[in-house]
Amino acid sequence: MTFLTITSVTTSYNGQPVLHDFSLEIEKGERLVILGPSGCGKTTVLRLLAGFIAPDSGSISIEGDLVAADGKTITGPEARHFGMVFQDLALWPHLSVKGNLEFGLKAKHVTKEKREQLIAEMLDLVQMSEYIHAKPGELSGGQQQRVALARALVLHPKALLMDEPLSSLDVDLNERIRKEILRLHNTLGFTLIYVTHDREEALDIGTRVLIMEKGRIERSGSVKEIRHYFERP
Repeated sequence: MTFLTITSVTTSYNGQPVLHDFSLEIEKGERLVILGPSGCGKTTVLRLLAGFIAPDSGSISIEGDLVAADGKTITGPEARHFGMVFQDLALWPHLSVKGNLEFGLKAKHVTKEKREQLIAEMLDLVQMSEYIHAKPGELSGGQQQRVALARALVLHPKALLMDEPLSSLDVDLNERIRKEILRLHNTLGFTLIYVTHDREEALDIGTRVLIMEKGRIERSGSVKEIRHYFERP
């Protein structure tokens, strides 16, 4: 079942083209990884999907509903029900772990009783229950990653968008958090759209991988197909 459709999207920043006639379909529950070097346009794809920017031309649809087209945003970020984990995690340093998770729930007017339930369930899922009152600065890098994941997922989003979330971690911690992401995906079943410049990360996390270069999709395929492409003579 097609969940998200990008059709012939072109986007520019300050007159410089970033995406060129870009089209993509994403299936519900899929783990799609967008792989490419810095400046290839992969983060722009996430910003378009999140509703932070509108395409100059072309359209974006979610579950068959048009959400942006030809320079106009029809459905804003809040109404798209997407979660996002940024490269720098963007945790609020003055709030506790609970406060970070509670922020979005309060914005959606979730009752206190329901907030408590959702937060407890999510922190248990990411194995961070004992740190509920800690501030981000008191946590390790891996723990902060888990809190960022929990904050994005506590609202039970339709999709989770991740923008180079593991780039600052050492190799061992990177691998552990990858496993955590896969475990959460298997448990919750959300659609995952994950951006990275790291080849092994892409092949480990994705069920499908897109290789981007200069605002275009250079290649798309299953993990097996993309691995074979990289291993060719």
